[in-house]
Amino acid sequence: MSPTSSLRMHCFQSNEDIGRGRLVLKQTAIDISLVKMYPCCWLVLVALIPATLGTNPGVNVKLTQKGLEYGRQLGLASIQQELKSIKVPDISGTERVSPIGKVQYSLSNLQIVNVGFPQSAVDLVPGTGVRLSISNAFISLHGDWRVKYLVIIKDSGSFDLNVNGLTITTSIAIRSDETGRPAVTSVGCAASVGSASIKFHGGASWLYNLFTSFIDKALRGELAKQLCPLVNNAVSNLNPHFKTVNVLAQVDKYAEIEYSMVSSPTVSSSSIELNLKGEFYNIGKHQEPPVSPTLFSLPSQNNNMLYMGLSAFTANSAAFVYDKAEVFNLYITDDIIPQSSPIRLSTKTFGIFIPQIAKLYPGLMIKLLVKTVKTPIISFEPNNITIQATGTVTAYAIQPDTTLSPLFVLNLDTSVSTQMFVSEMRLAGAVSLNKMDLTLGTSYVGAFQVKSLDKVLEMVLELVVIPKVNAQLAKGYPLPAIGKMKLVNTQLQVLKDYMLIGTDVQFTA
Repeated sequence: MSPTSSLRMHCFQSNEDIGRGRLVLKQTAIDISLVKMYPCCWLVLVALIPATLGTNPGVNVKLTQKGLEYGRQLGLASIQQELKSIKVPDISGTERVSPIGKVQYSLSNLQIVNVGFPQSAVDLVPGTGVRLSISNAFISLHGDWRVKYLVIIKDSGSFDLNVNGLTITTSIAIRSDETGRPAVTSVGCAASVGSASIKFHGGASWLYNLFTSFIDKALRGELAKQLCPLVNNAVSNLNPHFKTVNVLAQVDKYAEIEYSMVSSPTVSSSSIELNLKGEFYNIGKHQEPPVSPTLFSLPSQNNNMLYMGLSAFTANSAAFVYDKAEVFNLYITDDIIPQSSPIRLSTKTFGIFIPQIAKLYPGLMIKLLVKTVKTPIISFEPNNITIQATGTVTAYAIQPDTTLSPLFVLNLDTSVSTQMFVSEMRLAGAVSLNKMDLTLGTSYVGAFQVKSLDKVLEMVLELVVIPKVNAQLAKGYPLPAIGKMKLVNTQLQVLKDYMLIGTDVQFTA
């Protein structure tokens, strides 16, 4: 019966200097088949070691058993392809064969022509990691043989070798590199070869059986010896692919988002969960927002391969960043009001509601400055995302020499609803106005009824401000990703304090 093997993941600790302090890193060993090539490297999200420990995540990612099964399929296909590139060195030796005495032999030009993994399984080990079992694996080789005996007699030909009952077991230690991305090294590998059968071609057939057992032993031993170095090299070759992990992803010219881990992965019997920082920063200036992430847990859903929970903290850190960058401050002039609008930004139009404006500044155009006075607040409730924004609207009359004469300052409180959707590997959205409240802050033209301007300002918000906000939201914000990752069958739900993205995943070469 062919031997089978299974590999348990092992957790251990090592110390690594981080800046002036020291950080204890939990490193995890994962079977080579799950991280062999970058199409299945999405499993390495498990390995993103935290740059900061002890804080709650802004983003939670869960890999289900269905996702793990997809990783197994990609991993096995990758290993099969890699093993076909094994370069087994020439083998030579001397054996005493009765009755002819010493026989010198050499095996050269060994090439692997086929690799098969007919049986395999992958399981999660709670509290530990991943276990992969491969049984009845086989490798077929072709090569040339040459012998010399009785000093002067030589013979040669070719041979085919079929190796069955092959097992490979390896562990991969995953750590954080200096950029916060994962880096891997192989910390344990074992390979064994079960039975083998050789078929020789050419030469003196009577000689084959005399030293077949020696050749068989030498080939199987050399093959087993070569497997682990190949696996170790393959592991090292993964590191360039891991550079594609968007630990710090640029969003636009204002912001970037950090997806480093804040704690070690949590492995249960049904999933692997990883806690990502999920925080927006101004580019080149990492200033913490006045809000902190609150702990949240993903529901026990497993229909999709991958689930991502993005908290209200992540959204509010984005609001903080864009507010600091003054993205929400907007000058509005009449030329950006649609021509079809019956209301124009002029002292004539505003004079209808505030007569003293038309008297003091006849025939002039008006410029509005809409700006926030504090960071907007974003809240997540089931099936509803609401943004509360507090700002001011300052109106100026534009003099013929382009100088601005202040007219009034209004306090503006608005509430907008947000619809979010996933577009490729980005989270995008659109807002619509719920309500707007105006109060008078300062008047430079005397007392007037603020209520009379409600329709004018609502029109300005609907026709200018909200479309500009939606244009920004439509660009989207990058989700956690690795390599050429594509989301399929994606669904988005808004829950209490976070939104949940359930999706399957595909990778392209």
